Amino acid sequence: MTESVTVRPARPDDAAFAVPLIQATIGHIGLALTGAATDAEAQGVMLEFFVRPGNRLSFQNVWIAERSGEALGFLLGYAGVDSEALDEPFREHLRGRNLPGNVVSEGQHGEWYVDTLAVTGAARGHGVGARLLQEAPAQATAQGLDRVGLLVEHGNRAAKLYLRQGFEVEAERVLGGHAYDHMIHRI
Repeated sequence: MTESVTVRPARPDDAAFAVPLIQATIGHIGLALTGAATDAEAQGVMLEFFVRPGNRLSFQNVWIAERSGEALGFLLGYAGVDSEALDEPFREHLRGRNLPGNVVSEGQHGEWYVDTLAVTGAARGHGVGARLLQEAPAQATAQGLDRVGLLVEHGNRAAKLYLRQGFEVEAERVLGGHAYDHMIHRI
Protein backbone atom coordinates (compact mmCIF):
# COMPACT_ATOMS: atom_id res chain seq x y z
CA MET A 1 0.00 0.00 0.00
CA THR A 2 2.42 2.64 -1.19
CA GLU A 3 0.03 5.11 -2.85
CA SER A 4 -1.43 7.74 -0.60
CA VAL A 5 -4.95 7.58 0.74
CA THR A 6 -7.29 10.32 -0.42
CA VAL A 7 -10.56 11.34 1.21
CA ARG A 8 -13.56 12.58 -0.73
CA PRO A 9 -17.19 13.37 0.03
CA ALA A 10 -19.46 10.38 -0.45
CA ARG A 11 -21.98 10.07 -3.25
CA PRO A 12 -25.29 8.19 -3.23
CA ASP A 13 -23.69 5.40 -5.26
CA ASP A 14 -21.31 4.69 -2.33
CA ALA A 15 -24.20 3.07 -0.45
CA ALA A 16 -23.29 -0.50 -1.40
CA PHE A 17 -19.82 0.00 0.08
CA ALA A 18 -20.68 2.08 3.14
CA VAL A 19 -23.92 0.59 4.46
CA PRO A 20 -22.65 -2.94 5.27
CA LEU A 21 -19.68 -1.37 7.07
CA ILE A 22 -21.98 0.97 8.97
CA GLN A 23 -24.09 -1.90 10.29
CA ALA A 24 -21.05 -4.07 11.02
CA THR A 25 -19.63 -1.19 13.07
CA ILE A 26 -22.69 0.04 14.95
CA GLY A 27 -24.47 -3.33 15.37
CA HIS A 28 -27.15 -3.06 18.07
CA ILE A 29 -27.47 0.70 17.48
CA GLY A 30 -28.30 0.04 13.83
CA LEU A 31 -30.96 -2.46 14.81
CA ALA A 32 -32.53 0.02 17.22
CA LEU A 33 -32.27 2.91 14.77
CA THR A 34 -34.03 1.01 11.99
CA GLY A 35 -36.36 -1.17 14.04
CA ALA A 36 -34.87 -4.21 12.32
CA ALA A 37 -34.53 -7.71 13.74
CA THR A 38 -31.47 -8.69 11.69
CA ASP A 39 -28.39 -7.04 10.29
CA ALA A 40 -29.60 -7.72 6.74
CA GLU A 41 -32.92 -6.02 7.44
CA ALA A 42 -31.15 -3.05 9.05
CA GLN A 43 -28.91 -2.72 6.00
CA GLY A 44 -31.96 -2.66 3.74
CA VAL A 45 -33.41 0.26 5.69
CA MET A 46 -30.04 2.01 5.83
CA LEU A 47 -29.63 1.74 2.06
CA GLU A 48 -32.82 3.77 1.66
CA PHE A 49 -31.66 6.40 4.15
CA PHE A 50 -28.09 6.64 2.81
CA VAL A 51 -29.21 7.98 -0.58
CA ARG A 52 -31.58 10.55 0.95
CA PRO A 53 -30.44 13.92 2.31
CA GLY A 54 -31.30 15.23 5.76
CA ASN A 55 -30.74 12.23 8.04
CA ARG A 56 -27.98 10.85 10.23
CA LEU A 57 -26.83 8.20 7.73
CA SER A 58 -27.10 10.30 4.57
CA PHE A 59 -24.24 10.28 2.09
CA GLN A 60 -24.07 14.03 2.79
CA ASN A 61 -22.46 13.24 6.16
CA VAL A 62 -19.94 10.70 4.87
CA TRP A 63 -16.34 10.95 3.64
CA ILE A 64 -14.79 8.00 1.81
CA ALA A 65 -11.11 7.05 2.04
CA GLU A 66 -9.73 5.46 -1.08
CA ARG A 67 -6.51 4.47 -2.75
CA SER A 68 -6.29 4.06 -6.53
CA GLY A 69 -10.09 4.30 -6.71
CA GLU A 70 -10.64 1.48 -4.18
CA ALA A 71 -12.79 2.40 -1.17
CA LEU A 72 -11.01 1.53 2.07
CA GLY A 73 -13.16 3.09 4.77
CA PHE A 74 -15.35 6.00 5.70
CA LEU A 75 -16.03 8.68 8.29
CA LEU A 76 -19.63 9.62 9.08
CA GLY A 77 -20.08 12.84 11.06
CA TYR A 78 -22.01 16.06 11.53
CA ALA A 79 -22.40 19.04 13.83
CA GLY A 80 -23.75 17.84 17.16
CA VAL A 81 -26.31 20.63 17.20
CA ASP A 82 -27.92 18.95 14.16
CA SER A 83 -28.29 15.53 15.85
CA GLU A 84 -31.94 15.86 16.83
CA ALA A 85 -33.02 16.97 13.35
CA LEU A 86 -30.91 14.30 11.64
CA ASP A 87 -32.46 11.60 13.83
CA GLU A 88 -36.07 12.71 13.26
CA PRO A 89 -36.45 10.73 9.98
CA PHE A 90 -35.54 7.58 11.93
CA ARG A 91 -38.08 8.41 14.63
CA GLU A 92 -40.72 8.81 11.91
CA HIS A 93 -39.64 5.50 10.34
CA LEU A 94 -40.00 3.71 13.68
CA ARG A 95 -43.40 5.24 14.41
CA GLY A 96 -44.51 4.22 10.91
CA ARG A 97 -43.70 0.63 11.89
CA ASN A 98 -45.74 1.04 15.10
CA LEU A 99 -42.57 1.05 17.17
CA PRO A 100 -41.59 3.62 19.79
CA GLY A 101 -39.66 6.45 18.16
CA ASN A 102 -37.05 6.41 20.93
CA VAL A 103 -33.89 7.41 19.11
CA VAL A 104 -31.31 8.93 21.44
CA SER A 105 -29.31 11.56 19.59
CA GLU A 106 -25.63 11.11 20.25
CA GLY A 107 -23.95 14.34 19.14
CA GLN A 108 -23.54 17.17 21.63
CA HIS A 109 -23.95 20.89 21.04
CA GLY A 110 -20.61 22.60 20.46
CA GLU A 111 -18.90 19.60 18.86
CA TRP A 112 -18.55 18.07 15.43
CA TYR A 113 -19.64 14.51 16.10
CA VAL A 114 -17.95 11.44 14.63
CA ASP A 115 -20.91 9.10 14.39
CA THR A 116 -19.11 6.19 12.71
CA LEU A 117 -15.59 5.44 11.56
CA ALA A 118 -14.97 2.17 9.72
CA VAL A 119 -12.16 0.66 7.69
CA THR A 120 -12.26 -2.54 5.66
CA GLY A 121 -10.47 -5.52 7.16
CA ALA A 122 -7.79 -5.49 4.46
CA ALA A 123 -7.02 -1.81 5.06
CA ARG A 124 -6.77 -1.95 8.86
CA GLY A 125 -3.39 -1.17 10.33
CA HIS A 126 -2.31 0.97 7.37
CA GLY A 127 -3.21 4.44 8.67
CA VAL A 128 -6.59 4.69 6.93
CA GLY A 129 -8.51 5.31 10.15
CA ALA A 130 -6.03 7.99 11.22
CA ARG A 131 -6.28 9.63 7.78
CA LEU A 132 -10.07 9.66 8.01
CA LEU A 133 -9.94 11.19 11.49
CA GLN A 134 -7.95 14.10 10.02
CA GLU A 135 -11.12 15.10 8.18
CA ALA A 136 -13.04 15.66 11.44
CA PRO A 137 -11.18 18.78 12.68
CA ALA A 138 -11.35 20.26 9.18
CA GLN A 139 -15.12 19.81 9.14
CA ALA A 140 -15.45 21.17 12.68
CA THR A 141 -13.41 24.25 11.85
CA ALA A 142 -15.41 24.85 8.67
CA GLN A 143 -18.55 24.94 10.83
CA GLY A 144 -17.07 27.22 13.48
CA LEU A 145 -16.58 24.47 16.06
CA ASP A 146 -13.48 23.99 18.19
CA ARG A 147 -13.84 20.36 19.18
CA VAL A 148 -14.61 16.93 17.78
CA GLY A 149 -16.50 14.38 19.84
CA LEU A 150 -17.25 10.69 19.55
CA LEU A 151 -18.53 7.77 21.57
CA VAL A 152 -16.53 4.57 21.87
CA GLU A 153 -17.99 1.50 23.53
CA HIS A 154 -16.06 0.20 26.51
CA GLY A 155 -13.65 -2.49 25.36
CA ASN A 156 -13.52 -1.31 21.74
CA ARG A 157 -9.90 -1.39 20.60
CA ALA A 158 -10.50 1.69 18.42
CA ALA A 159 -10.14 3.72 21.63
CA LYS A 160 -6.36 3.35 21.24
CA LEU A 161 -6.51 5.02 17.82
CA TYR A 162 -8.58 7.88 19.22
CA LEU A 163 -6.14 8.42 22.10
CA ARG A 164 -3.20 8.47 19.65
CA GLN A 165 -5.06 11.06 17.59
CA GLY A 166 -5.43 13.41 20.57
CA PHE A 167 -8.86 12.47 21.91
CA GLU A 168 -9.40 12.43 25.67
CA VAL A 169 -12.17 10.81 27.68
CA GLU A 170 -14.51 13.53 28.90
CA ALA A 171 -17.40 11.52 30.32
CA GLU A 172 -19.20 8.19 30.27
CA ARG A 173 -22.59 7.67 28.64
CA VAL A 174 -24.94 4.72 28.59
CA LEU A 175 -26.98 4.11 25.44
CA GLY A 176 -29.22 1.10 24.99
CA GLY A 177 -27.72 -0.55 28.04
CA HIS A 178 -24.15 -0.26 26.69
CA ALA A 179 -21.42 1.86 28.30
CA TYR A 180 -19.49 4.32 26.15
CA ASP A 181 -16.75 6.85 26.72
CA HIS A 182 -17.50 10.28 25.29
CA MET A 183 -14.15 11.36 23.90
CA ILE A 184 -13.23 14.89 22.84
CA HIS A 185 -10.47 16.27 20.64
CA ARG A 186 -9.96 20.00 21.06
CA ILE A 187 -8.82 21.83 17.96
